[in-house]
Amino acid sequence: MSIRQLPDTLVNQIAAGEVIERPASVVKELVENALDAGARRVDIDLEEGGVRLVRVRDDGGGIAPEQLPLAVSRHATSKIASLDDLEVVATLGFRGEALPSIASVSRFAISSRLADADHGAALQVEGGRVGEVVPKAHPRGTTVEVRELFYNVPARRKFLRAERTELGHIEEWLRSLALARPDVELRVSHNGRASRRYRGGEGERLALDEGAERLVETLGEAFAQAALRVEHAMAPRAFDGAGDASPGLRLHGWIAQPTYSRASADQQYLYVNGRAVRDRSVAHAVKQAYADVLFHGRQPAYVLFLELDPARVDVNVHPAKHEVRFRDARLVHDFVYRTLHEALAGTRAGNAPLVAAVSTQAQVSRELAASVDGRQQSGLPLRVDEARDAYALLYGARADGSQPDAPLAPATVQFGAQGGYAPCPRPARTASRRSASRSPSCTASSSSPRPPTGWWWSTCTPRTSASATRS
Repeated sequence: MSIRQLPDTLVNQIAAGEVIERPASVVKELVENALDAGARRVDIDLEEGGVRLVRVRDDGGGIAPEQLPLAVSRHATSKIASLDDLEVVATLGFRGEALPSIASVSRFAISSRLADADHGAALQVEGGRVGEVVPKAHPRGTTVEVRELFYNVPARRKFLRAERTELGHIEEWLRSLALARPDVELRVSHNGRASRRYRGGEGERLALDEGAERLVETLGEAFAQAALRVEHAMAPRAFDGAGDASPGLRLHGWIAQPTYSRASADQQYLYVNGRAVRDRSVAHAVKQAYADVLFHGRQPAYVLFLELDPARVDVNVHPAKHEVRFRDARLVHDFVYRTLHEALAGTRAGNAPLVAAVSTQAQVSRELAASVDGRQQSGLPLRVDEARDAYALLYGARADGSQPDAPLAPATVQFGAQGGYAPCPRPARTASRRSASRSPSCTASSSSPRPPTGWWWSTCTPRTSASATRS
């Protein structure tokens, strides 16, 4: 079998198999392009969960008419130009594969206008066949329409899920984006009805005010109330001959208190230089930080932003850019662990109850010693014989065999009508069970006032059984 060059349309469809998994992938690629173009507002219109229509409009910089055919060509991008640019890439997209891959498996149309242009231009692509650029009235920015996704690839289309499921994937990704970019307004409509709106802010005050408000919008008030603000930075250190060099790291965001835990990892968001990613090393560091304060099987909730030198992280390791690779993975792991471990130190399980228990036990010991000995305990520690005598008072005899001055009655006590304590008689130890049943019995009373700590109280209630009446 001879080797042949594949046609461009087939190449794009193969690339679409890696990049475009479902309608949520289309929304992701188009919205990321809009953000890279400087958009402050993005409108997303969906039909049938994005299978029938995905339309993304933005108010970004726009595309010149002569560059529209180049925008739908493979490996054409304005974001990098050399290997050095790739190593320090800071934009969300950089490969130039998204638009041609989407256009090869859908009915695709793009319209755009520059800010200083008199009118816009439009271009249509159907199944990978590129049409002609035509003038079109359009506001500043870009609009991309993707209709009938996978219409020419039936094998891919039949693997799509129900409309509600596909819409749920889109909403989940938009929630993740909204957490990272509270300065951008996002409007979502489905089947002609507005379904979600994330209000944008003025400027880039992402840390406190807008970020906290966006927490309530995306994750709910319960998470916002249980969230702890995290902010920690480590300055870069150059190699000085004695120790290793270390890059600058900054971790900020919110982590939920251990009382707010989840059965699944559905509220775990990690962003590296503004990009939503999944990283096993960081996830392990977070889980290890929560190890002492979280029950087994429960998952922590967090929204964390990790910032470092782009040259120290490789974002070109996953087809959909869901994963990254750190050059100093161990250093990043330890930095995240120590930061979260210190933040959770004040919420360690058992700390506050332990302090309260020690204080309560000390008070109980003081009350018990005062009630038994009839005098205040001195501040000096007890000698061995004094401690032994104090315990002997509780059990009715001294260690040397002599009786104490005021031994407790061998029976338990009850709270008397006059506010005092009186012995509660116990049944005599006899061989006859019947004679024992004739004696009064002691039943615990929960309505009587509680005696001093260390006493057990009961109320004597004579038995009214038939055997006791006959006697």
